[in-house]
Amino acid sequence: MATLDDVRSIASALPGAIEGEGERFGFSVMVKGKAKGFLWTWLERIDPKKPKVINNGVIAVVVPNALAKEMLLESDPLVFFTEDHYNGFLAVLVRLEAISKEDLVPLIEEAWRCKAKLAGLAPS
Repeated sequence: MATLDDVRSIASALPGAIEGEGERFGFSVMVKGKAKGFLWTWLERIDPKKPKVINNGVIAVVVPNALAKEMLLESDPLVFFTEDHYNGFLAVLVRLEAISKEDLVPLIEEAWRCKAKLAGLAPS
């Protein structure tokens, strides 16, 4: 089982990674003066008539392409999932209680790489 502290430990060690401020957890890199997120906590719709709420047990991570997204979603539905809001968007949702810290490392590194390439922090 991984935690947000594990996510923070992994992400903050990556070159140029910046932890967001405020109540919603997330990390980004600066690309042409703008923060580009590579992971963040999920906003869950609990009640259709009320605003979404932060779910600190699930993070969204950027993926490099649609094939990678599909492969992750099919690999382990207990860990990886999506919702309508993420249709057509290159990110998957990850249940922290269902993944180990060791398995999070390559996932977060790849998410960082997707944005870090744009910032010149990672090779293309």
